Amino acid sequence: MTNDSNSPRGTVDWDARRDAAVAPSDWVNPRPADRYHLVVIGAGTAGLVAAAGAAGVGARVALIEQHRMGGDCLNTGCVPSKALLAAARQRNAAKPFDTPSPSSHDESFREALTRMRRLRAEISHHDSAERFTGLGVDVFRGHARFVDPRTIEVDGLKLKFAKAIIASGARAAVPDVPGLSPGSFHTNESLFDVERLPESLVIIGGGPIGCEMAQAFQAFGTRVTVVESGDRLLKKEDRDAALVVQQSLLKSGIELRLQSRLVGTESREGQVTVTLRDADGNSSTLTASALLIATGRAPNVENMGLEQAGIKFDSKQGVVVDRRLRTTNRRVFAAGDVCSRWQFTHAADFQARLAVRNALFFGRGSAERLVIPRCTYTWPELASVGAHEEELRQQGIAFDRYEYRFDQLDRSILEGDTDGFVRVWCRRGSDRILGATIVGSQAGELIAELVLAMHRRIGLGQLGGSIHSYPTRGEAVRRLGDAYRRTRLTPLAAWMLRTLLKWQ
Repeated sequence: MTNDSNSPRGTVDWDARRDAAVAPSDWVNPRPADRYHLVVIGAGTAGLVAAAGAAGVGARVALIEQHRMGGDCLNTGCVPSKALLAAARQRNAAKPFDTPSPSSHDESFREALTRMRRLRAEISHHDSAERFTGLGVDVFRGHARFVDPRTIEVDGLKLKFAKAIIASGARAAVPDVPGLSPGSFHTNESLFDVERLPESLVIIGGGPIGCEMAQAFQAFGTRVTVVESGDRLLKKEDRDAALVVQQSLLKSGIELRLQSRLVGTESREGQVTVTLRDADGNSSTLTASALLIATGRAPNVENMGLEQAGIKFDSKQGVVVDRRLRTTNRRVFAAGDVCSRWQFTHAADFQARLAVRNALFFGRGSAERLVIPRCTYTWPELASVGAHEEELRQQGIAFDRYEYRFDQLDRSILEGDTDGFVRVWCRRGSDRILGATIVGSQAGELIAELVLAMHRRIGLGQLGGSIHSYPTRGEAVRRLGDAYRRTRLTPLAAWMLRTLLKWQ
């Protein structure tokens, strides 16, 4: 498994090693069992967790995948993007100490790609067909299609089931724009197959993918422009927190075109020209070496025979499920990106666990009770859980807000990394946490304490009574607990304490 030694991929074809694990070309589908306890469609995170969990308790399980096992997370999502971001952060941190040439930019980028592909190949065995066969799962490669409410067909074989889980995931959504033809642009599904660093890059979409990739490519030397239809980046997050990230992008030299929409593209001689229209109706153009479309996701529901199984679905929202993740066919459940507004690996993981319990063991667990955090891995990071201020106002929920800024925290001051804050919203007059946002270094790690608090209904005041090591960034959460406790010191309580002290 080698490439030409002059190939940018290096002497080892890491992608071929990955495919040998998760998409073996010589795979022979097994003979189906007479009936399966569970058939799972899709071998992304949700499908793999569901299949492994059910097989682990003795169920007869079939797992079907038509592309690469591991799904978006392993192949085109979390794993490659976070590996590239890690290298980009190191590159960004070294900038004040070197004066790289354009050729060294490209060399560093190709080294980062090789590292990413190596790590992805090394991780791939966790999601491999061989591993799941060893767990007792019948692995089928091919396109799955329902032929009736209790039968799925794959590669001419019919699999009868007692229960099934649809975990077919989602794909990059591409807007219907003139000139936007296959091969003229990238999505996350093709971006990590590039071989050379583009001189310039236009990114359509200022959500998490757009912001992360903007910083990654800019750190290696690409001139980056982000185009966003809204008035700010990361529009689903707390406004103030999103603006901290936005300022970081601007400070690094990334150009922003806000309140602008893509209305046309033209590709010529290795360059792509995009036509934009702003909120006032004015048009402008940008020309770049590459174009990345990062405008959202679309569920994979086409050509699956869902109608034949009595399963209701929508091309934009995906498979319709109730709070138990059950579809309109009571024998079929769904989990992950194909049915969820929370399109994260960790959300798919826990939805799959819930779907297995509800499908096979008469569980009554509700997906609405899952406390799901989210994190954008920019620098600084932005992590959230629950609702933020704008959402609470829209819902008419009365709240109290508590905030602690990192420029007040000893650890942040000592490290010279003071951007950002921790912000928590509690139900008015109580310490019950309704939501939290952290923007700053290690926000994705720090949010876990607040996720646990919401999951176990631990109040903010109780967090203030939990001893945190000094000096740590986690102290910011404890300081918010202290702030809540101070609100309990009413004028009457203060008068009583003063009276008691005088009496003593």
